[in-house]
Amino acid sequence: MRTAGCMVRRAALAAVGLTLLAGCGGNGGAARDEGKGGGRTAGAPAGYTKTVPGVGAQLRARIPGGTRQVVAVYGKGADSPDATMVLYAKASKGWQRMASWPAHNGRRGWTTDHHENDLRSPVGVFGLSDAGGVLPDPGAKLPYTHSAAFTPPPYWDKSTRHDFDHVIAVDYNRVKGTSPLDPTRPQGQAKGGGIWLHLDHGSGTSGCVSISKAGMVSLLRTLDPKQRPVVVMGDAAHLAA
Repeated sequence: MRTAGCMVRRAALAAVGLTLLAGCGGNGGAARDEGKGGGRTAGAPAGYTKTVPGVGAQLRARIPGGTRQVVAVYGKGADSPDATMVLYAKASKGWQRMASWPAHNGRRGWTTDHHENDLRSPVGVFGLSDAGGVLPDPGAKLPYTHSAAFTPPPYWDKSTRHDFDHVIAVDYNRVKGTSPLDPTRPQGQAKGGGIWLHLDHGSGTSGCVSISKAGMVSLLRTLDPKQRPVVVMGDAAHLAA
């Protein structure tokens, strides 16, 4: 994707067409500081919790042991497109809330059995290993693919024109270590893909999670592969299970 040759450019355009149509595109609830699995660590300073707040045993068990950065997306409801994204970092004293942003998820809400074009975001714990966008790398620590091929198709609503100025690929039904534009779907096309964190256009998406440009730039400059970052995402009820 970083090569300027014509054949690579054509491949990028073909990939983005498949990826964008299958995953992102489109036309905040408050994150809980306490909750199941989110009690304060005994003797720890205020602001530290022993586990990621609001995340119950089922999803907590899927967070890799070496993970020290978690992006938690707290959906307002199972059928709601509104959410709040919170960035947590792990230190010796526990998990600390670092930043939060209003967010949007799939227009029809959330699902534990995501399929292509269901307009819902997948519930679960997923790696965050690759990034990219229309705009140049703003200082990302994740591998970043800078390409005009991220530009949304011209027939999409004008409000989405800048959705993919910066994106972070969610490792759902994709090959880690590749550009977010890679159309490969290891679980098959029917299971959907192209699930990204990207810029917000003010309403729900086709399955991605969106936040402000400032929020995306902050994430890109903060998420570090050495910290094994993951996103934990879903509506409150599924997160707390």
